[in-house]
Amino acid sequence: MYEQDTIAAIATPPGEGGVAIVRISGADAETIAAKIFARPKGNNGKLKSHSLYHGKIRDPHTERALDEVLLTVMRQPRSYTGEDVVEIHGHGGPFLAQQILGLVLAQGARQAEPGEFTKRAFLNGRLDLAQAEAVLDLIRARTDKGAELALQQATGELSSWVHKLREELLDILVQVEAAIDFPDEEIELLQRQDLIEKIDHLRARIGEIIATYEWGRLFRDGARVCICGRPNVGKSSLLNALLGEERVIVTPLPGTTRDVIEESIHLNGLPVVLWDTAGIHETEDQIERLGVQLSRDRMGKADAVVFVIDGSMSLTADDRALIGEIARKKTLLAINKNDLPRVIVIDELTRAFAPNRIAYVSAKTSEGINEFKECLRDLILDTETEPSVVITNLRHRTALMRGEVALKQALVSLGENQAPEFIAVDLNHAAEALKEIVGAIRNDDILERIFSQFCIGK
Repeated sequence: MYEQDTIAAIATPPGEGGVAIVRISGADAETIAAKIFARPKGNNGKLKSHSLYHGKIRDPHTERALDEVLLTVMRQPRSYTGEDVVEIHGHGGPFLAQQILGLVLAQGARQAEPGEFTKRAFLNGRLDLAQAEAVLDLIRARTDKGAELALQQATGELSSWVHKLREELLDILVQVEAAIDFPDEEIELLQRQDLIEKIDHLRARIGEIIATYEWGRLFRDGARVCICGRPNVGKSSLLNALLGEERVIVTPLPGTTRDVIEESIHLNGLPVVLWDTAGIHETEDQIERLGVQLSRDRMGKADAVVFVIDGSMSLTADDRALIGEIARKKTLLAINKNDLPRVIVIDELTRAFAPNRIAYVSAKTSEGINEFKECLRDLILDTETEPSVVITNLRHRTALMRGEVALKQALVSLGENQAPEFIAVDLNHAAEALKEIVGAIRNDDILERIFSQFCIGK
């Protein structure tokens, strides 16, 4: 549990803005605010909860006014933290906000640690841990889809799924423990084949949601895409076309790009980091060889590869060598220079690439760029339908995988006709793994690590 003190912090981002908010939470929040908040004369009655009041922030020792503000009180339990909360909405200058925060701290509040308001919301039962983590995802969301997924988790969609699955698991565990407690009784519910089917069904459902992690991670963190190919096929021109601006220097000379150039785009809600790399080919030039090594390094780290070839020329030995190198990667083949007469033999490429993994573009004229973006998004996500429940957090995935392993072991125990005690141990491990997702964490260090990722003031 946390120390029952009162905390305060600036809840708005640093810098100038229309409004700056100082947030106070704890038992003394309203008392502290009353010492520095002065309403117009004749309006000194008790403040109503969840209402805005106009007044001035003043130094109680000098009576000097600092700012004209709006103040709201949100009394427990109807507040973000579940405690009494006061928010002071002042003019959005960093100096003023710091001055107001300084007055609040001088009256006895403590500077809040990163994520401490949300941590208190979790500890007071306002949010479970999965919802609290989703708040951070919502703050960091870079696209509409990323924000949508985070909001679903913040409002309890994942938590509801976990609770329902855990209840079904506990119902099964009750049957097994009944056989342990009453070994001489005939327990009709304890039919091994029925239990095997029920447990296997739960295991399959956990496996299905585990499989959504990569999909969710891409929307949360973004996909990394490496644009590769031999020199002078138009990789940098393609990057410029995707960005819609001349970001990269392009010349007719091969080898213009020596280093990796990184830019970001959105593909219908999917954030994507594009890596434009040096042309991959055999060379004796030491600097070019370093660039080629960087290109291969990024290819290995990428979630997907865009392999660019020149459609106005026949395949070269370097092209064919690269086809072999990227065989195990998610790859979209971009046949560039579609504004020129096509010379390349398509049949040779269809043996290595499926038709829906080949795109025809002209980086020079932007012909086919929109279709290319759609193909790239489909390639990265690699699914036709959106999962109903999605996980985006590695901690959740790890816990689910432990639960899946425990259920598999329970199935093995049932298949080997082992005693109910062994099966119960496995089922309890699975139930604990599910409970950990929504907040049953005994290690305070883990909680500290989770909430330390938040900004101060949230």
